[in-house]
Amino acid sequence: MDAAPAPAAGQDLGRLYGDHHGWLQGWLRGRLGCPHQAADLAQDTFLRLLSHRLRGGAAEAPAPREPRAFLATIAGRLVANHFRRLSLERAWLDALASLPPADWPSAEQHAIAREALHRLDAALAGLADRVRRAFLLSQLEGRDYAAIATELGVTERSVKRYMVQAFEACILAAD
Repeated sequence: MDAAPAPAAGQDLGRLYGDHHGWLQGWLRGRLGCPHQAADLAQDTFLRLLSHRLRGGAAEAPAPREPRAFLATIAGRLVANHFRRLSLERAWLDALASLPPADWPSAEQHAIAREALHRLDAALAGLADRVRRAFLLSQLEGRDYAAIATELGVTERSVKRYMVQAFEACILAAD
């Protein structure tokens, strides 16, 4: 049975929300240029905090000393994810635009492909930088392991390990 967060932790989160939600939404609006997206990401920021606390992470932690910097850090990561997702979707739409209309996927196929791209993107984003770079150099630029090893300043054996890690992450994301 899951334990509820300590009342003090819930009160701290409620106070943090009440004191800083408006500021955070304005901060996000300045970065995104869209009040609706800013509202969504502000809510997502507090949802992340709540989810973290419900999973037992920092349920007893005191309120942050610098709450706006704390919230801006979390929200900034969400903004980066948002823009990365938009970039990925633009690349997908550009690829579709290069196809003849007869080859365009159905709306359902399009939604399935977008979801798969988002899962793969999230899986790659969770990898160590060298692992992700090795994978992208191999898969997108067609470089062989020796060239990748030279560029990354590692051995070919390391590149092989990186590729195993990256393919494993992609396989798990596809499930």
